[in-house]
Amino acid sequence: MTEPAVLFVCLGNICRSPMAEGAFRAAAEAAGLAVTIDSAGTAAYHVGEPPDPRAQEMARRHGADIGGLRGRQLVAADFRRFTHVLVMDHANLADARAIVPEDAVCQPQLLLDLVPGREGAAVADPYYGGEEHFEDTWADVSRAAAALVQALRR
Repeated sequence: MTEPAVLFVCLGNICRSPMAEGAFRAAAEAAGLAVTIDSAGTAAYHVGEPPDPRAQEMARRHGADIGGLRGRQLVAADFRRFTHVLVMDHANLADARAIVPEDAVCQPQLLLDLVPGREGAAVADPYYGGEEHFEDTWADVSRAAAALVQALRR
């Protein structure tokens, strides 16, 4: 079996998806799981930019350094490269589904579908909110990261 490869996707790739990448990277490392991890946005608004400073601070506060990440846009080839494409909300899920190529190795799904009791829920975008919104987002992506580690171990 090949090594799992996980891509986290939000709109701009500066808040939710880099936070999810950081939370999952920490959880996978702690579990000794070999996995390729990346994040992307469905829009090109922040290509080449680092994560939002508030997202970086929240991740740092929880032991994950995401400061070296840079925004990039989701492309059709991602569906050939990654075994899991995990999206933060329904609008971005629709945008991701619109570019899935015929030879994709996976289909995009909502990140919180991995968390029992949260199936179908979206990870709220903290961009326009205060610190508490970033804390809520971190809690969501951390729960999903733990659930993903368990799923990949099976």
